[in-house]
Amino acid sequence: MNGHTVEKIGGTSIADTSAALGNVLLPERRRDRPYGRIIVVSAYAGITNRLLEHKKTGEPGIYRLFVRSDSDQAWADAVTDAARRMCEINAQVFEDPGLRAEADRFVRERIEGVRSCLIDIQRLCSYGHFKLQEHLQTVREMLSAMGEAHSAFNTALLLRQAGVRSRFVDLTGWRDERELNLEQRIASGLEGIDPMQELPIVTGYAQCEEGMFSRFGRGYTEVTFSRIAAQTRAREAIIHKEFHLSSADPLVVDATSVRKIGDTNYDVADQLANMGMEAIHPGAAKVLRRSGIPLRIRNTFDPVDPGTVIRADYVSESPAVEIITGRKDVYALQVFDQEMAGLSGVDRRIVELIEGQELRVVTKDLNANTVTHFVTGSLNRAKRAIQQLQGAFPSADIDLRKVALVSVIGSDLRVRGLLARAVSVLAEAGIEVVALHQGIRQVDIQIVVGEEDYAPTVRTLHGALVEPAGRASVGRRAA
Repeated sequence: MNGHTVEKIGGTSIADTSAALGNVLLPERRRDRPYGRIIVVSAYAGITNRLLEHKKTGEPGIYRLFVRSDSDQAWADAVTDAARRMCEINAQVFEDPGLRAEADRFVRERIEGVRSCLIDIQRLCSYGHFKLQEHLQTVREMLSAMGEAHSAFNTALLLRQAGVRSRFVDLTGWRDERELNLEQRIASGLEGIDPMQELPIVTGYAQCEEGMFSRFGRGYTEVTFSRIAAQTRAREAIIHKEFHLSSADPLVVDATSVRKIGDTNYDVADQLANMGMEAIHPGAAKVLRRSGIPLRIRNTFDPVDPGTVIRADYVSESPAVEIITGRKDVYALQVFDQEMAGLSGVDRRIVELIEGQELRVVTKDLNANTVTHFVTGSLNRAKRAIQQLQGAFPSADIDLRKVALVSVIGSDLRVRGLLARAVSVLAEAGIEVVALHQGIRQVDIQIVVGEEDYAPTVRTLHGALVEPAGRASVGRRAA
């Protein structure tokens, strides 16, 4: 295969059927040439939350209720509720009653298959010789696959209705007894397909020996997308999102002051992912970067705009700040212990205990007797981590504080006096800097402030470091 693109449509975008069809799948400019693409789709917005648990609030879905096993009725009701919601989406997507009935049959087959499987696992584990814990990761993978199978099936059906030669490519391993790795799964699914002659609609979940969810979390769709691009040697990879990649969040900074990013590199994309503002999952970015495939981020709802192009070799024409972003959901977990001075392996042990509570370390700082990890996750898990840390380091003073982390990002931040300027404007605005980090690579500066100072910090830094530049999106190749 060559000359084609591989394109991923996000959950919010695919949920807006008219926008997905009119702006991405069958835009006016492509009405007579819809092929030359492989389309990878996410689950409809909100569906994976129902299947697993809510990504932000932790509200339990089918998986979390099944794990608790407090009541068989609770998870069974959640299965029924997920099926109902999927069929509601079918009613919104399909006006034709025949197509809607076909989509509903697909949902019923999959959802009842999942229900039967969960019942069988529960019955098997009731004998005592089989442990539920041993099957939970497989259950999570199976449930994850449901959302993408639903949206991909519907999208292929819609396109066929529009007269397009589309094909539903199911990589979820449904009723497939073969044990395949990811590369084999993709090759098997795309075997015999010429994207120049038909339009493959591929599930964002791909069942494989490695386990997509266990390895990549909810970023598995983008990993599937990137692997397909690499294996098929696509000329470009494209992600369709519901927003532009911009110099700041327009909900925080005045939208008239925010500028769209025209070009940047994968290093910047990695820094954004670390801040929870994923242009692309780091695991997917690595695949595209190594394969030499440029990535384009396009706004589904602004189809005329060419979007942002991310390349491995882009560097801004002159050193400059490109993006101010950050996150508020951060806890500073500080371990102070004079007995740790001079000891090796202390930080490694602390990280093991933190990550054992499913907390993610965003950044850290340390000196002779103090290690502070800035982590994201629930407060309850952070408190459990403190209990374990106190047990491991009984003489330590351990402190937990809610903070915000703001990052100044650019493909080349070698701007003389930039760090001093950032601290100075924050001081002038009356914002206290709790901690400060700048790496040798000169691609980001991380500033820790009080949680209540998050938005003022972003606005102040954007106003001082980005808005005065007013530079065009031009760049030079990396040396």
